[in-house]
Amino acid sequence: MTCMPLSSAGPSPASTPSAAETPAILDLTIEAMGAAGDGVARHAEGQVFLPLALPGEKVRARLAGKRAEVESWLDESPERVTPPCRHFPTCGGCVLQHWDLAPYAAWKRGRLVEALARAGFPDAPVAPLVMTPPQSRQRADLGLERLPDGRVQIGFHQRGTTNLVPMQECHVLRPELVALLAPLAETLRHLEGLRRLGSAVINLLASGPDILLRTDAPLSMPDRRLLAAFAADQHVPRVAWAGKGSGAEVAAQLGAVRHLLSGAEVVPAPGAFLQASAEGEAAIIAALLEGLPRKLPGRAAIADLYAGLGTLSIPLAARARVTAFEAVPEAVSALATAAGKAGLRVKPVRRDLDRQPLAGPELKEFAAVVLDPPYAGAAEQTALLARAGVPSILYVSCNPVALARDAKPLQAAGYRISAATPVDQFLWSPHLESVVAFTR
Repeated sequence: MTCMPLSSAGPSPASTPSAAETPAILDLTIEAMGAAGDGVARHAEGQVFLPLALPGEKVRARLAGKRAEVESWLDESPERVTPPCRHFPTCGGCVLQHWDLAPYAAWKRGRLVEALARAGFPDAPVAPLVMTPPQSRQRADLGLERLPDGRVQIGFHQRGTTNLVPMQECHVLRPELVALLAPLAETLRHLEGLRRLGSAVINLLASGPDILLRTDAPLSMPDRRLLAAFAADQHVPRVAWAGKGSGAEVAAQLGAVRHLLSGAEVVPAPGAFLQASAEGEAAIIAALLEGLPRKLPGRAAIADLYAGLGTLSIPLAARARVTAFEAVPEAVSALATAAGKAGLRVKPVRRDLDRQPLAGPELKEFAAVVLDPPYAGAAEQTALLARAGVPSILYVSCNPVALARDAKPLQAAGYRISAATPVDQFLWSPHLESVVAFTR
């Protein structure tokens, strides 16, 4: 499953005033927090969104279509706190470091409550938010930029722009990942294969950091020697590279690559999707296992849809036989190898569920179906699950809007929600994971 949080978009061209217009300046009261982490206010012409504004605050703001920039705070909220990071609010990795954690947590839980209510479940039993700690993210997808003087910057992008914010500290990433950035930037300074722009996906595996570089020019032989020296110096088992539109290839490998998923050893492909944090992964698995029926038939089978590397399939195999459906061939192969070595009751199947969802007779053999779709959700697949009447459906969501849409056919088919758990894997961002158990 690939479920990456999206960058918050800036104002659309349609909502930006023309050069001939003079933006209005108004005094506004912030009524609520919007889904993107912006304060929401109303004026004569409608609703407006204000970055960095908190509920209850009074501000003087300059309007720009449906957005506004705060020029001054007339009355600050007692919930406003000092952000811990020097890069806030310029860096787009976090948008809510200025909000006290108690109301922030209530707002995040409320996003799941509202999503389920929109789907027709106003009384869903939503648990308290499970919040992962700071400095726990084990996966980073960072931008690379070569400056005119040859130096290379590494960091997240400024919110709503393509501008890169060079990272000197980070309060969401694991310290081991942050410690790599300065030596990596110095190495990339001498890399012929990076002319102007690129990216780096860094996964912190059980074997150590695993790096996938994407650059705008091919690697030379000196580049490969340079990356091998970096890997040796920084104890990085593998550095892979991919060009624009090309698959990943290993540029330097100094040791075995392995990761542990519920105790099973898996060898991920370069840049493979992992859950954002070990703590978040554990919370999702706990909620998932708790949401399964207490008793499954002796020969029961579970389907794991959008299975990825088997993050959920592997712990599910302790309860029943699992058929794991996944589109990415490298993930299917990695899970098959891991399941074979560990003797797990997991059968990986390569299948693109967005193009070919499971339907009708295929679903009859499963006592429960788990699905962990990408950000866009799984509208067609969920409708087919509802039509088939699968007894137990566990939906792992990273997008409350898609969840609300996908849950509507389940409500119409007579399903009820037995448990719903919100999980905050992306601290100080508007993104929310959740595990919802549907039964009938």
